[in-house]
Amino acid sequence: MSVPALEVTRLSYRWPDGSVALDDVSFTVAPGERVGLVGPNGAGKSTLLLHLNGLLPEPLPAASAVKVFGTPVTAANAAAVRADVGLLFQDADDQLFCPTVGEDVAYGPRQRGVRGDALAARVAAELARVGLADAADRPPHRLSAGEKRRACLAGVLACDARLLALDEPTSALDPRSRRALRDLLLALPVACLVASHDLEFVVEVCPRVLVLDRGGVVACGPTREVLDDAATMEAHGLERPHILRHPHPHAG
Repeated sequence: MSVPALEVTRLSYRWPDGSVALDDVSFTVAPGERVGLVGPNGAGKSTLLLHLNGLLPEPLPAASAVKVFGTPVTAANAAAVRADVGLLFQDADDQLFCPTVGEDVAYGPRQRGVRGDALAARVAAELARVGLADAADRPPHRLSAGEKRRACLAGVLACDARLLALDEPTSALDPRSRRALRDLLLALPVACLVASHDLEFVVEVCPRVLVLDRGGVVACGPTREVLDDAATMEAHGLERPHILRHPHPHAG
C-alpha cells in the first residue's frame, strides 16, 4: 500500500472564542486522487484546508492529526510539508502580493531554489497553462477577478506540489475558464482536495466527495451517489446538482 497523499485522523479545532470549527474529522486522499469537499457556509471547509500546510493552528503543535505523504504537519516539518502542498486561497487578493504576475508565479519556485532560465521557463509554462501567457508583466491589481484566480493557480502549479488544496477554484471564472480549469485538473497527476460550492464542477472533476457540516464529516463516498441523495443534500443545506438530473458526457 502506498502512503496516502493526505491522512487526517480525528482532527478537531476550536476558534479562540471557543466555537467549534472542526469536530473529529477523519479521511484520507490517495496519491493522484481528486476528492471534493462540499458543505454549507461555515461548515469548516476553508479551515480544514488551512490545516494542510500548517497555516492553522498557530503556533503549530509538536504532534498533529494531519499527515501529508506520511509527514505530520508540525512546526518541525512545516517547510517540507509546504513544499508538497499547493494551497489556492478562497480570496485571490490574499495570494497575489508581488508587483507583477510573473513575479508572483516565480515566488514559490524561487523559494525552493529554482533560478535563472529554469525559473523563467517554469513561469512561462504555468502562465500559458492557465491562459495568461501574455500577463507576466501586468500588475495583479489590473487583472479581472477571473484572471486573478488563474494567476493564483499558476503560482500554485509552479511549485510542483504533490497535493493541491483548492478553495473555491471556480469562483469568478467565466464558462470558458471554468472548462479549462476542469480539463487541467483532470489531466494533472497530483492529488487534489477541492472545496467548492460549485457542485456541478465537483461532479465533473472529483470521483469521491466529502460532505462537511458544522465541522464534521456527515457523508463520504462516490460523488454521484452522495450528491444525488436528495435527503442528505437537503439536510445539510445543499441541493442535488443539475448535472445529475441531466448527465453530461464529461461527468464523473
